[in-house]
Amino acid sequence: MDLLNTLVDKGLRRELPTREEALAVLATSDDDLLDVVAAAGKVRRHWFGRRVKLNYLVNLKSGLCPEDCSYCSQRLGSQAGILKYTWLKPDQASDAAAAGVAGGAKRVCLVASGRGPTDRDVDRVSETIRTIKEKNEGVEVCACLGLLSDGQAERLREAGADAYNHNLNTSEATYGEITTTHTYADRVDTVEKAHAAGLSACSGLIAGMGETDEDLVDVVFSLRELDPDSVPVNFLIPVEGTPLAKEWNLTAQRCLRILAMVRFVCPDVEVRIAGGREVHLRTMQPLALHLANSIFLGDYLTTEGQAGKADLEMIADAGFEVEGTDQVTLPEHRAAGGCHEGGGGCGSEGGGGCGSAAAPEAAEPITTAEPRTAAEPRTDLVAVRRRGAGTDLAPNA
Repeated sequence: MDLLNTLVDKGLRRELPTREEALAVLATSDDDLLDVVAAAGKVRRHWFGRRVKLNYLVNLKSGLCPEDCSYCSQRLGSQAGILKYTWLKPDQASDAAAAGVAGGAKRVCLVASGRGPTDRDVDRVSETIRTIKEKNEGVEVCACLGLLSDGQAERLREAGADAYNHNLNTSEATYGEITTTHTYADRVDTVEKAHAAGLSACSGLIAGMGETDEDLVDVVFSLRELDPDSVPVNFLIPVEGTPLAKEWNLTAQRCLRILAMVRFVCPDVEVRIAGGREVHLRTMQPLALHLANSIFLGDYLTTEGQAGKADLEMIADAGFEVEGTDQVTLPEHRAAGGCHEGGGGCGSEGGGGCGSAAAPEAAEPITTAEPRTAAEPRTDLVAVRRRGAGTDLAPNA
Protein backbone atom coordinates (compact mmCIF):
# COMPACT_ATOMS: atom_id res chain seq x y z
CA MET A 1 0.00 0.00 0.00
CA ASP A 2 1.69 3.19 -1.22
CA LEU A 3 0.25 5.33 1.57
CA LEU A 4 1.70 3.15 4.32
CA ASN A 5 5.10 2.87 2.64
CA THR A 6 5.20 6.67 2.38
CA LEU A 7 4.24 7.09 6.04
CA VAL A 8 6.85 4.59 7.24
CA ASP A 9 9.56 6.40 5.26
CA LYS A 10 8.48 9.74 6.71
CA GLY A 11 8.31 8.32 10.23
CA LEU A 12 11.84 6.99 10.05
CA ARG A 13 12.99 10.45 8.94
CA ARG A 14 10.84 12.27 11.54
CA GLU A 15 9.08 14.03 8.71
CA LEU A 16 5.56 15.38 9.15
CA PRO A 17 2.88 13.63 7.06
CA THR A 18 0.40 15.73 5.17
CA ARG A 19 -3.06 16.24 6.63
CA GLU A 20 -4.46 14.18 3.74
CA GLU A 21 -2.20 11.27 4.67
CA ALA A 22 -3.19 11.44 8.33
CA LEU A 23 -6.87 11.51 7.40
CA ALA A 24 -6.34 8.57 5.07
CA VAL A 25 -5.04 6.47 7.97
CA LEU A 26 -8.27 7.10 9.89
CA ALA A 27 -10.29 6.21 6.78
CA THR A 28 -8.70 2.81 6.14
CA SER A 29 -10.99 -0.20 6.20
CA ASP A 30 -10.99 -2.96 8.77
CA ASP A 31 -9.63 -5.26 6.05
CA ASP A 32 -6.47 -3.14 5.98
CA LEU A 33 -6.16 -2.71 9.74
CA LEU A 34 -3.35 -5.21 10.30
CA ASP A 35 -1.36 -3.59 7.50
CA VAL A 36 -1.79 -0.21 9.21
CA VAL A 37 -0.68 -1.63 12.56
CA ALA A 38 2.32 -3.33 10.98
CA ALA A 39 3.41 -0.14 9.23
CA ALA A 40 3.09 2.07 12.30
CA GLY A 41 4.78 -0.70 14.29
CA LYS A 42 7.90 -0.33 12.16
CA VAL A 43 8.11 3.33 13.16
CA ARG A 44 7.48 2.52 16.83
CA ARG A 45 10.20 -0.16 16.90
CA HIS A 46 12.69 2.05 15.07
CA TRP A 47 12.56 4.71 17.79
CA PHE A 48 11.59 2.67 20.88
CA GLY A 49 12.38 -0.96 20.19
CA ARG A 50 10.09 -3.35 22.05
CA ARG A 51 10.18 -1.46 25.35
CA VAL A 52 6.97 -0.46 27.15
CA LYS A 53 7.13 2.31 29.71
CA LEU A 54 4.79 1.91 32.69
CA ASN A 55 3.21 4.95 34.36
CA TYR A 56 1.18 5.07 37.56
CA LEU A 57 -1.49 7.61 38.52
CA VAL A 58 -1.95 8.99 42.01
CA ASN A 59 -5.05 11.16 42.42
CA LEU A 60 -3.94 13.68 45.05
CA LYS A 61 -7.34 15.39 45.33
CA SER A 62 -10.50 13.92 43.89
CA GLY A 63 -13.70 15.63 42.76
CA LEU A 64 -15.10 19.07 43.59
CA CYS A 65 -13.60 20.76 40.53
CA PRO A 66 -14.97 24.19 39.49
CA GLU A 67 -14.36 23.53 35.77
CA ASP A 68 -17.10 22.17 33.49
CA CYS A 69 -15.16 19.77 31.21
CA SER A 70 -17.92 17.57 29.80
CA TYR A 71 -15.86 14.37 29.76
CA CYS A 72 -14.78 14.53 33.40
CA SER A 73 -16.42 12.80 36.36
CA GLN A 74 -14.84 15.37 38.69
CA ARG A 75 -16.41 18.34 36.88
CA LEU A 76 -18.64 21.04 38.28
CA GLY A 77 -22.13 19.56 38.61
CA SER A 78 -21.04 15.96 38.10
CA GLN A 79 -23.55 13.39 39.32
CA ALA A 80 -21.03 10.55 39.07
CA GLY A 81 -20.63 8.58 42.29
CA ILE A 82 -16.86 8.95 42.46
CA LEU A 83 -14.57 9.19 45.45
CA LYS A 84 -14.29 12.74 46.77
CA TYR A 85 -11.49 13.79 49.09
CA THR A 86 -9.15 16.70 49.68
CA TRP A 87 -5.35 16.69 49.41
CA LEU A 88 -3.46 13.55 50.35
CA LYS A 89 -0.59 14.14 52.73
CA PRO A 90 2.90 13.65 51.24
CA ASP A 91 3.41 10.34 53.04
CA GLN A 92 0.03 9.06 51.86
CA ALA A 93 0.81 10.03 48.27
CA SER A 94 4.26 8.47 48.54
CA ASP A 95 2.79 5.20 49.83
CA ALA A 96 0.34 5.15 46.93
CA ALA A 97 3.15 5.83 44.47
CA ALA A 98 5.25 3.04 45.97
CA ALA A 99 2.62 0.49 44.99
CA GLY A 100 2.92 1.52 41.36
CA VAL A 101 6.71 1.54 41.45
CA ALA A 102 6.69 -1.95 42.98
CA GLY A 103 4.51 -3.05 40.06
CA GLY A 104 7.08 -1.84 37.54
CA ALA A 105 6.08 1.79 36.98
CA LYS A 106 8.92 4.05 35.93
CA ARG A 107 6.92 7.28 36.17
CA VAL A 108 4.48 8.44 38.85
CA CYS A 109 1.87 10.96 37.71
CA LEU A 110 0.55 13.20 40.49
CA VAL A 111 -2.86 14.60 39.56
CA ALA A 112 -5.14 17.02 41.38
CA SER A 113 -8.56 18.23 40.32
CA GLY A 114 -9.14 21.96 39.99
CA ARG A 115 -8.64 24.88 37.64
CA GLY A 116 -5.03 25.26 38.69
CA PRO A 117 -2.84 25.23 41.79
CA THR A 118 -2.48 28.03 44.32
CA ASP A 119 1.03 28.80 45.51
CA ARG A 120 0.22 26.85 48.67
CA ASP A 121 -0.82 23.89 46.50
CA VAL A 122 2.51 24.06 44.68
CA ASP A 123 4.29 23.96 48.04
CA ARG A 124 2.23 20.93 49.03
CA VAL A 125 2.92 19.08 45.79
CA SER A 126 6.60 20.02 45.92
CA GLU A 127 6.88 18.36 49.32
CA THR A 128 5.13 15.29 47.92
CA ILE A 129 7.54 15.15 44.97
CA ARG A 130 10.55 15.31 47.28
CA THR A 131 9.11 12.59 49.52
CA ILE A 132 8.49 10.25 46.57
CA LYS A 133 11.96 10.83 45.13
CA GLU A 134 13.64 10.21 48.49
CA LYS A 135 11.90 6.85 48.85
CA ASN A 136 12.03 5.65 45.23
CA GLU A 137 15.39 5.98 43.53
CA GLY A 138 15.25 6.55 39.79
CA VAL A 139 11.51 7.15 39.56
CA GLU A 140 10.24 9.97 37.34
CA VAL A 141 7.56 12.29 38.66
CA CYS A 142 5.06 14.10 36.46
CA ALA A 143 2.68 16.70 37.90
CA CYS A 144 -0.79 17.41 36.49
CA LEU A 145 -2.40 20.23 38.45
CA GLY A 146 -4.31 22.23 35.85
CA LEU A 147 -3.50 25.69 34.51
CA LEU A 148 -0.19 27.09 35.72
CA SER A 149 0.53 30.66 36.74
CA ASP A 150 3.86 32.36 36.11
CA GLY A 151 6.71 30.83 38.11
CA GLN A 152 4.86 27.70 39.23
CA ALA A 153 6.44 25.39 36.66
CA GLU A 154 9.88 26.56 37.76
CA ARG A 155 9.05 25.82 41.39
CA LEU A 156 7.88 22.30 40.51
CA ARG A 157 11.08 21.73 38.55
CA GLU A 158 13.17 22.90 41.52
CA ALA A 159 11.30 20.43 43.74
CA GLY A 160 12.36 17.57 41.47
CA ALA A 161 9.46 17.22 39.02
CA ASP A 162 10.58 15.75 35.72
CA ALA A 163 7.48 16.49 33.65
CA TYR A 164 4.19 18.33 33.54
CA ASN A 165 1.00 17.05 31.93
CA HIS A 166 -1.72 19.22 30.47
CA ASN A 167 -3.74 17.79 27.60
CA LEU A 168 -5.19 19.74 24.68
CA ASN A 169 -7.95 17.08 24.55
CA THR A 170 -9.62 18.10 21.28
CA SER A 171 -9.29 20.49 18.36
CA GLU A 172 -9.28 24.24 18.89
CA ALA A 173 -12.38 24.58 16.69
CA THR A 174 -14.49 22.30 18.92
CA TYR A 175 -12.94 23.00 22.30
CA GLY A 176 -15.70 25.40 23.34
CA GLU A 177 -18.27 22.62 22.89
CA ILE A 178 -16.49 20.51 25.51
CA THR A 179 -15.41 23.14 28.06
CA THR A 180 -16.54 26.72 28.69
CA THR A 181 -14.75 27.67 31.92
CA HIS A 182 -11.34 27.98 30.29
CA THR A 183 -10.03 28.11 26.73
CA TYR A 184 -7.92 26.06 24.39
CA ALA A 185 -5.38 28.90 24.46
CA ASP A 186 -5.16 28.56 28.25
CA ARG A 187 -4.11 24.95 27.81
CA VAL A 188 -1.52 25.77 25.18
CA ASP A 189 -0.10 28.44 27.48
CA THR A 190 0.39 25.95 30.31
CA VAL A 191 2.21 23.46 28.05
CA GLU A 192 4.48 26.28 26.91
CA LYS A 193 5.14 27.29 30.53
CA ALA A 194 6.22 23.72 31.30
CA HIS A 195 8.56 23.72 28.30
CA ALA A 196 10.08 27.05 29.28
CA ALA A 197 10.76 25.84 32.83
CA GLY A 198 12.75 22.87 31.59
CA LEU A 199 10.08 20.30 32.38
CA SER A 200 9.39 17.51 29.93
CA ALA A 201 6.02 18.44 28.44
CA CYS A 202 3.28 15.82 28.34
CA SER A 203 0.14 16.68 26.37
CA GLY A 204 -2.40 14.55 24.57
CA LEU A 205 -5.99 14.09 23.53
CA ILE A 206 -9.29 12.37 24.25
CA ALA A 207 -10.94 10.46 21.40
CA GLY A 208 -14.58 9.42 21.34
CA MET A 209 -16.29 12.68 22.30
CA GLY A 210 -18.18 12.94 19.03
CA GLU A 211 -15.34 14.59 17.13
CA THR A 212 -14.71 14.19 13.40
CA ASP A 213 -11.63 12.74 11.75
CA GLU A 214 -10.64 16.31 10.91
CA ASP A 215 -10.81 17.26 14.61
CA LEU A 216 -8.54 14.37 15.53
CA VAL A 217 -5.99 15.31 12.91
CA ASP A 218 -6.18 18.97 13.96
CA VAL A 219 -5.40 18.26 17.60
CA VAL A 220 -2.58 15.83 16.79
CA PHE A 221 -1.00 18.32 14.39
CA SER A 222 -1.33 20.99 17.09
CA LEU A 223 0.43 18.66 19.52
CA ARG A 224 3.21 18.12 17.00
CA GLU A 225 3.69 21.89 16.86
CA LEU A 226 3.84 22.10 20.67
CA ASP A 227 6.43 19.31 20.60
CA PRO A 228 5.74 17.46 23.86
CA ASP A 229 7.93 14.51 24.76
CA SER A 230 4.88 12.43 25.65
CA VAL A 231 1.45 12.23 24.01
CA PRO A 232 -1.20 10.36 26.03
CA VAL A 233 -4.10 9.09 23.92
CA ASN A 234 -7.24 8.76 26.03
CA PHE A 235 -10.36 7.00 24.84
CA LEU A 236 -13.42 8.53 26.47
CA ILE A 237 -14.76 6.56 29.41
CA PRO A 238 -18.48 7.48 29.36
CA VAL A 239 -19.14 7.73 33.08
CA GLU A 240 -22.75 7.92 34.21
CA GLY A 241 -23.51 11.32 35.68
CA THR A 242 -21.45 13.25 33.10
CA PRO A 243 -22.74 15.03 29.95
CA LEU A 244 -20.94 12.54 27.68
CA ALA A 245 -22.22 9.41 29.39
CA LYS A 246 -24.08 8.33 26.23
CA GLU A 247 -21.16 8.90 23.84
CA TRP A 248 -20.16 5.39 22.79
CA ASN A 249 -18.56 6.24 19.44
CA LEU A 250 -15.48 4.02 19.41
CA THR A 251 -14.70 0.56 18.13
CA ALA A 252 -11.49 -1.28 18.92
CA GLN A 253 -10.53 -0.93 15.25
CA ARG A 254 -11.02 2.83 15.30
CA CYS A 255 -8.91 3.12 18.45
CA LEU A 256 -6.07 1.30 16.69
CA ARG A 257 -6.33 3.57 13.66
CA ILE A 258 -6.18 6.63 15.91
CA LEU A 259 -3.07 5.33 17.67
CA ALA A 260 -1.46 4.58 14.31
CA MET A 261 -2.20 8.09 13.05
CA VAL A 262 -0.67 9.59 16.20
CA ARG A 263 2.44 7.44 15.77
CA PHE A 264 2.88 8.55 12.16
CA VAL A 265 2.46 12.24 13.06
CA CYS A 266 4.61 11.99 16.22
CA PRO A 267 7.06 9.22 15.32
CA ASP A 268 9.78 9.78 17.91
CA VAL A 269 7.54 10.80 20.80
CA GLU A 270 6.40 8.66 23.73
CA VAL A 271 2.88 7.70 22.68
CA ARG A 272 0.97 6.50 25.74
CA ILE A 273 -2.26 4.51 25.76
CA ALA A 274 -4.11 6.22 28.58
CA GLY A 275 -7.66 6.06 29.95
CA GLY A 276 -10.23 3.82 28.29
CA ARG A 277 -8.07 1.15 26.69
CA GLU A 278 -9.72 -1.63 28.66
CA VAL A 279 -13.21 -0.34 27.80
CA HIS A 280 -12.70 0.19 24.06
CA LEU A 281 -9.75 -1.95 22.94
CA ARG A 282 -10.61 -4.88 25.19
CA THR A 283 -9.02 -8.10 23.79
CA MET A 284 -7.22 -6.08 21.10
CA GLN A 285 -5.05 -4.26 23.64
CA PRO A 286 -1.93 -6.27 22.71
CA LEU A 287 -2.10 -4.96 19.14
CA ALA A 288 -1.96 -1.43 20.50
CA LEU A 289 1.48 -2.14 21.99
CA HIS A 290 2.79 -2.23 18.42
CA LEU A 291 1.75 1.43 18.12
CA ALA A 292 2.28 2.94 21.56
CA ASN A 293 5.37 2.52 23.73
CA SER A 294 3.81 3.52 27.04
CA ILE A 295 0.74 2.65 29.13
CA PHE A 296 -0.76 3.37 32.53
CA LEU A 297 -0.53 0.55 35.04
CA GLY A 298 -3.59 -0.34 37.11
CA ASP A 299 -6.39 2.11 37.93
CA TYR A 300 -7.09 5.63 36.66
CA LEU A 301 -8.17 8.74 38.54
CA THR A 302 -11.79 7.87 39.25
CA THR A 303 -12.33 4.58 37.41
CA GLU A 304 -10.82 1.13 37.66
CA GLY A 305 -8.39 -0.23 35.12
CA GLN A 306 -7.13 -3.66 34.24
CA ALA A 307 -5.33 -5.50 37.02
CA GLY A 308 -1.66 -4.61 37.13
CA LYS A 309 -0.67 -8.29 36.94
CA ALA A 310 -2.75 -8.65 33.77
CA ASP A 311 -0.96 -5.63 32.25
CA LEU A 312 2.43 -7.22 32.87
CA GLU A 313 1.30 -10.56 31.47
CA MET A 314 -0.10 -8.85 28.37
CA ILE A 315 3.20 -7.08 27.72
CA ALA A 316 5.21 -10.29 28.08
CA ASP A 317 2.80 -12.41 26.03
CA ALA A 318 2.90 -9.86 23.20
CA GLY A 319 6.70 -10.11 23.06
CA PHE A 320 7.48 -6.76 24.63
CA GLU A 321 9.50 -5.88 27.72
CA VAL A 322 8.95 -3.43 30.57
CA GLU A 323 11.29 -0.45 30.38
CA GLY A 324 13.58 -0.19 33.40
CA THR A 325 14.54 2.89 35.38
CA ASP A 326 18.08 2.53 34.01
CA GLN A 327 16.84 2.87 30.42
CA VAL A 328 16.24 6.16 28.62
CA THR A 329 12.76 6.37 27.17
CA LEU A 330 13.27 8.91 24.41
CA PRO A 331 15.57 8.65 21.39
CA GLU A 332 18.96 10.29 21.90
CA HIS A 333 18.14 13.44 19.94
CA ARG A 334 15.11 14.11 22.17
CA ALA A 335 16.58 12.95 25.47
CA ALA A 336 19.47 15.36 24.99
CA GLY A 337 17.02 18.25 25.01
CA GLY A 338 17.92 19.43 21.53
CA CYS A 339 14.35 19.27 20.32
CA HIS A 340 13.27 22.24 22.41
CA GLU A 341 16.15 24.61 21.77
CA GLY A 342 16.28 27.46 19.31
CA GLY A 343 12.65 27.25 18.28
CA GLY A 344 13.15 24.42 15.79
CA GLY A 345 10.66 21.74 16.70
CA CYS A 346 11.60 18.09 16.71
CA GLY A 347 11.20 16.54 13.29
CA SER A 348 11.50 19.86 11.48
CA GLU A 349 14.24 18.84 9.09
CA GLY A 350 14.27 22.31 7.56
CA GLY A 351 15.04 24.02 10.88
CA GLY A 352 11.80 25.98 11.10
CA GLY A 353 8.77 25.37 13.29
CA CYS A 354 7.89 21.84 14.34
CA GLY A 355 7.11 19.71 11.34
CA SER A 356 7.62 22.61 8.97
CA ALA A 357 9.67 20.71 6.41
CA ALA A 358 8.07 20.65 2.99
CA ALA A 359 6.20 17.38 2.53
CA PRO A 360 6.04 15.40 -0.71
CA GLU A 361 2.80 15.34 -2.59
CA ALA A 362 0.13 13.50 -0.65
CA ALA A 363 -0.72 9.94 -1.49
CA GLU A 364 -4.23 9.38 -2.74
CA PRO A 365 -6.55 9.14 0.26
CA ILE A 366 -8.05 5.77 1.03
CA THR A 367 -11.78 5.55 1.58
CA THR A 368 -13.50 3.07 3.82
CA ALA A 369 -14.89 -0.08 2.30
CA GLU A 370 -18.04 0.27 4.36
CA PRO A 371 -19.39 2.69 6.98
CA ARG A 372 -18.08 2.32 10.52
CA THR A 373 -20.59 1.68 13.24
CA ALA A 374 -20.37 2.89 16.80
CA ALA A 375 -19.49 0.38 19.47
CA GLU A 376 -22.23 -1.13 21.56
CA PRO A 377 -22.22 0.49 25.00
CA ARG A 378 -20.18 -1.59 27.44
CA THR A 379 -21.28 0.02 30.66
CA ASP A 380 -20.33 -3.21 32.45
CA LEU A 381 -16.67 -2.32 31.83
CA VAL A 382 -16.91 1.08 33.52
CA ALA A 383 -16.36 0.79 37.27
CA VAL A 384 -15.81 3.68 39.68
CA ARG A 385 -12.56 3.36 41.60
CA ARG A 386 -13.12 2.31 45.21
CA ARG A 387 -9.55 1.37 46.16
CA GLY A 388 -6.13 2.96 46.36
CA ALA A 389 -5.58 6.68 46.97
CA GLY A 390 -8.24 8.20 49.22
CA THR A 391 -9.36 4.83 50.61
CA ASP A 392 -8.14 2.27 53.12
CA LEU A 393 -7.97 -0.46 50.47
CA ALA A 394 -4.83 -1.61 48.68
CA PRO A 395 -4.33 -0.05 45.25
CA ASN A 396 -4.43 -1.95 41.98
CA ALA A 397 -0.87 -2.04 40.70
